[in-house]
Amino acid sequence: MTNLIAKNLSFSYGKESVLRDISLELKTGTLTALVGPNGAGKSTLLRLLQGQMIPHQGEIFLDKHPLGANRTQVALMPQRSSINWNFPITTEGLVALGQANAANQSCCKTEASLQRVGLVALAKKRLDALSGGQQQRALLARTLAQNASVFLLDEPCAALDPPSREQFLSIIRQLAEAGLTVFVSSHDWGQALNAYDKVITLDRTVLAFGTPEEVRSKLQSISSMGNHCCG
Repeated sequence: MTNLIAKNLSFSYGKESVLRDISLELKTGTLTALVGPNGAGKSTLLRLLQGQMIPHQGEIFLDKHPLGANRTQVALMPQRSSINWNFPITTEGLVALGQANAANQSCCKTEASLQRVGLVALAKKRLDALSGGQQQRALLARTLAQNASVFLLDEPCAALDPPSREQFLSIIRQLAEAGLTVFVSSHDWGQALNAYDKVITLDRTVLAFGTPEEVRSKLQSISSMGNHCCG
């Protein structure tokens, strides 16, 4: 069991409050979506949960243990805009970088990660020869190569066409079914949310949490109350 738990997290950039009193639990073997508008604090929350940044208030636990020294069990897949896709490196070279901090680097781990995302046949291809969807799967494979048990994916489906998005969602669903914990930030409020076990809606604080149906119902109730109050 590897549950990632956040309790009462708050974070500010200077005087600007970005996250307020965030509490959540990501359970082993679940696929959870994090949705919210631009500026909602999604990327900041993922960095806090991975230990790249320290919350100004609150605590983060991996099971019952403080994140601290256990943060290698939590891997973060960055947004695709952070990668130079013209860099002269092969697909397998990118994936191998995921093991850069591992005590024992393994070619087998690189190949297993490529296998999981369906890119073994493209291992020797340069990144700039891959399609957008293939590049995202390569980036996911690099994240998987870190040998973590909790995976935080920052906007992995952004700019993907519908078939590539569907394929990517299918892959991360399989990862959850294999017992990994997967947390995915997204702008998508549509039917794609039905692919997830749970949904968290964020706008600096948690607005709703539950199954996709429960979250839609709660947000509709909030919207109706707002319209009623302003009517």
